[in-house]
This record gives sequence, structure tokens and C-alpha cells, in this order.
Amino acid sequence: MQHRSKLPNLETTIFSVMSSLAQQHKAINLSQGFPDFQSDKTLHKLVTQAMRDGYNQYAPMLGTFGLRNAIAQKFDHLYESTYHPETEIIVTAGATQAIYTAITAFIRPGDEVIVFTPAYDCYVPAIKLNGGTSVSIQLEAPNYKIDWEMLKVKVTAKTKMIIVNTPHNPSGAICTKEDMMKLQDITRNTNIVVLSDEVYEHIIFDDQAHQSVCLFPELKSRSIIVASFGKTFHNTGWKVGYCCGPKELMQEFVKVHQYNVFSVNHPVQKALAVYLQNPNYYEALSEFYQKKRDLFLNLIKDSRLFCVPAQGTYFQTVNYSAISNENDEKFAKWMTVEKGVAVIPVSVFNHDKYDQNMLRICFAKTDDTLKRAAEILNQI
Repeated sequence: MQHRSKLPNLETTIFSVMSSLAQQHKAINLSQGFPDFQSDKTLHKLVTQAMRDGYNQYAPMLGTFGLRNAIAQKFDHLYESTYHPETEIIVTAGATQAIYTAITAFIRPGDEVIVFTPAYDCYVPAIKLNGGTSVSIQLEAPNYKIDWEMLKVKVTAKTKMIIVNTPHNPSGAICTKEDMMKLQDITRNTNIVVLSDEVYEHIIFDDQAHQSVCLFPELKSRSIIVASFGKTFHNTGWKVGYCCGPKELMQEFVKVHQYNVFSVNHPVQKALAVYLQNPNYYEALSEFYQKKRDLFLNLIKDSRLFCVPAQGTYFQTVNYSAISNENDEKFAKWMTVEKGVAVIPVSVFNHDKYDQNMLRICFAKTDDTLKRAAEILNQI
């Protein structure tokens, strides 16, 4: 049987490649973005209790009302911005599913989607699968600031969507209030949908505030927010996230959602609805991860790696050009195989694998893991 691939040039995701390589060579895995420590036992107990209480069958398609209502209350608490739990919030099987569903709901053949690169690797394949064209705007290391004048040039009559990600994976950069105002101005009086990937909204450093699209009325009216409980509460394997947006956008979102997922893990939803009632569980995250960022940066201060401290996420990018001029994919694999520390080459997130000798390191690890990794990095 012969067939034509819809993604003929797509390679295995770099996360799978590097994690597999790390496991094969027993390297310290600072590549894939997941913690190597346990999430809160209180949350575990809530999930277990929900299973014992019988919440083991299909959840409602949109998500349990209790969780959607808790999400709405969180937006009111953090941003003084309201989403209606019955019509504007949908629980999803993680953020990646939410992103794919949003793109599928709005992108048709011939549509253009503007993507700021380096970009999380699920964006472009979803655009291609739906017949759209991704239009890349390159962010330059080490600060990864958006060139808003370039965005004005790239917006055309074919532009249907702009994908923004703040705090930004892989760079750890954030969008400021001024950045979001410029995005609001550029999209004014257009039919452009803004897909705002905000999965690291609770991990932001140095007394900065997360600038969600929901804080800007005109942006909010055209935007879908994607968020992740897995990133927030240290349990990426549970694959539970959510989307928020205006009723008219979410009506289109749910038409796809009901057929590619339908519903999401029921006992976890019941547990999260209770857990979210205590804002301390997410409000303490920035301080928690800033301590890890600062520890890691202090540990590698004598290395030959150059870095600008991440402003958010649990990723730190580093430039290794003082060590080698090798292609970043080859260098990352060499580090994994020969030195025993697995990292992610940033070029894989860029258009045409534009290489700036940058690596992404995940510091969502125990202090012991970071110390062991730093000992190796300081010797390279």
C-alpha cells in the first residue's frame, strides 16, 4: 500500500530524541521539560478520593463545571478579567491538544499563521496539517525580543492567526505590557485570531507581572488562551489543560474538541477543582522556580557558557560559542553521549534550523540534580 505523507519532512520530535539518548547513555536529563520531583501529595489524595467517590466515567465534554468555575475564579483573582464558565472555558487534554484544536478550528487552506521562532514544536505541524502556511518571524538570541515593525510587514490579507507565547519556550523571555499594546494595535480592525500560549503564566521572575492577553480588552475579544495544569502543578503526565476565549471563538473550538478528544480525565478534574481554591498553590510558583534558576546560574557562573537570566518558564538558554563552533544539534548530542548531560538544541525550534549556538536547559529539577549537572558543565 502506498500513501503520500501529509508531513513528509517531519522528523521525530527533539524531545523524544534527546530523552531517549539520555536514557541510553545514563545522562542527566535537562532536556525535556518535566520535573524530576513529585507534585503535592495533597493533590494526589484529592485525585484518589475522586476515584473512590466514583468519578471514573466520562466527564462532561466541556469539563466539569466545578473546574471550569474554579478557572473562572482564578482569572478574576489574578487579572480581574472574567470568562464565563459555561460558554468561554473548555478543559483540554493538555496544552498541545488545545493548540492543535484551536488551529484546526480556524485555519483553512491558504490561510497564513504568523509564528515567532524559536517556537514550541507543535505549532507548525498543526498549521501544515490544516493546509495553512506558517510565516516565521525570527527572534534573535540572547534576548529574543519581538520586532513589531517586522510583524506589521508580515501581516497580510491572508493572515488568519498570530501565535504568541509568553513566558516563552524555549528562551524564557516575556512580553511586556508595551509589547501586548503593540500587538493589540496591529490586530485592531482585522479578523486575526490571536492564539496565546500562556502555559508558564505562573512562572515569572524578578518581580515582573505576567501580561496575559485577557488584560487588554481588544486583544481579549479576539484571543484564545491556552494553559496547562501539568506545567503548573508538576504533573505533566496527567495531560490536563484548558482554553479560554470569547463565546463566539469557543463555539468553533468545541466543534473540533468534541471529536478529537471529547472529554478529559474525570478524577483529575474533580481534584483540581478543589485544589485551585487555594491560590497559594500557584502564587508560590514564581518564587519556587526563581530559587532554582538562581541556584543553577550561580552553579555555572564559572563555566564557559554565556547566558541572560530567564525571565520566566523553567528553561534557561545558554550560548556555548566560547566552547565550540559545532552545530548545536551535534553539540547537544555530544554533550549527552560524551559528557553525560542532555540538553535541547534551540535551532530545532527555528525556521530552517537557524543556528545561533544556543542550548535550552530545563532547571525544573532537584537541587541535587542541578548540582551534579553543573559540575559537568563547569568542566567542559
